[in-house]
Amino acid sequence: MWEFPRTRYADSNGSEASEETEIAVNIGGVKHILYGDVLNRYPETRLAELVNRATDSTQEDLCALCDDYDDLKREFYFDRDPEAFKCILELYYYGEIHMKRGICPMRFMREMDYWGIDAEYLDECCISSLNEVQNELAEIAEKVKTILDDLEDDARVTRGQKCQAFLWKLMEKPESSLAARVITVVSFAFILLSSVVMCVGTIPELQVEDAQGNLVEHPALESIETACIIWFTVEYILRFVSSSNQLRFVFSFMNIIDFLAIMPFYVVLILTHLGTAIMELANVQQAVQALRIMRIARIFKLARHSAGLQTLTFALKSSLKELGLLLMYMSLGIFLFSALGYTLEQSHPETMFTSIPQSFWWAIITMTTVGYGDIYPKTTLGRCNAAVSFLCGVIAIALPIHPIINNFVIVYSKQRVLETAAKHEIELMALRTKEEAQECLEAGRTASAGSSSVWDSAAVSASRSDTYIPLLGDPTNVSKGQPAHECKNN
Repeated sequence: MWEFPRTRYADSNGSEASEETEIAVNIGGVKHILYGDVLNRYPETRLAELVNRATDSTQEDLCALCDDYDDLKREFYFDRDPEAFKCILELYYYGEIHMKRGICPMRFMREMDYWGIDAEYLDECCISSLNEVQNELAEIAEKVKTILDDLEDDARVTRGQKCQAFLWKLMEKPESSLAARVITVVSFAFILLSSVVMCVGTIPELQVEDAQGNLVEHPALESIETACIIWFTVEYILRFVSSSNQLRFVFSFMNIIDFLAIMPFYVVLILTHLGTAIMELANVQQAVQALRIMRIARIFKLARHSAGLQTLTFALKSSLKELGLLLMYMSLGIFLFSALGYTLEQSHPETMFTSIPQSFWWAIITMTTVGYGDIYPKTTLGRCNAAVSFLCGVIAIALPIHPIINNFVIVYSKQRVLETAAKHEIELMALRTKEEAQECLEAGRTASAGSSSVWDSAAVSASRSDTYIPLLGDPTNVSKGQPAHECKNN
């Protein structure tokens, strides 16, 4: 038998409290002795209502508040989690509830709802844990909804909308079909090919001379470059046309990268065909070279097809605080040690530290332990300053690295868990829908239930798994123990 320490109170006359009502409850095989004066501190809860009805209610009324009742032992039985109930009892004795480590927060919330306790009695540390789990469930629900939207076939949409949706899946969702996967692989190959061509085209041995004697890219490489640009252009146009929100599509970060990857080619093409007179201008030639350099933006297109690069981006976004600290530490060190280096090296006749801004470069390569050797101190005090600077640089870089790596591991693990949970949820919903269809067929409630698809959109959308995602339906029925599915008569 498990029991909290009993608290006694004295009345206004100084005499001890009268014997209060006590009840025996059995929670999942663990017996508890509870006292009426303690339970009535929160009269709106199930236990308080139970102790108040224990003396003057019939057995049928008492059984409505519990799973079973033994009249001989006067013991109430509840088929609930005994570990969670120990946390529930903390409310009556301490005024707040703490979830034990290892208890699912969503399951504990259902326990609190069953016992008639509001979530406001949870301690702040437990509320933060609950909010984190709710956010994860919301993300899983969003993924599930996305999958269901891909599976459903709405008869109300027009033929043009169907074609637009089909084209969007073909260009944006490689998991939707074999053709979409092929397009993704081809796009990935073109990105790598264009990057290789850009690098190979700078090798002097593979360049040719034009009419003015200037080295330019080989015509074969230019042809490959043109083919890659044509693919990127067609891909961008198709994705733009199939987008449901084209304004949002244009200003999306990854789509801006795609636009910057193809725009320099057409600008250079236009400037080239305007005539040799305008191309002779030095400013125009510099602009053309700058636009050619912008082709390196294509490498960022790989992030669209790489889950690892996307995870790295999310991890860096979640580590902005640590990156800011790193930048602040390095900035302070660079300013301090460059100023000291300039001051200490002024006494040497062949000093390389001509100014503090020029010393910034020395401080950067020293604190990052690169050490090119183009600038170095020549005095004893200057070398001591250099030794301290690279030691401080190692410490400044090492301190924020662990939180950044930890954030990456957390984000990567979370992405894997969300993907697995979403797929598992869909499988459970499909299995539940199939079982319901078989039950309805055996009961004779629906004549056409046997020919209905397991992935019928209405049935799948209405079904729920035992893990239950709040955003996919109403949580009240599940929390009260009501069945999540029913076979309905026509």
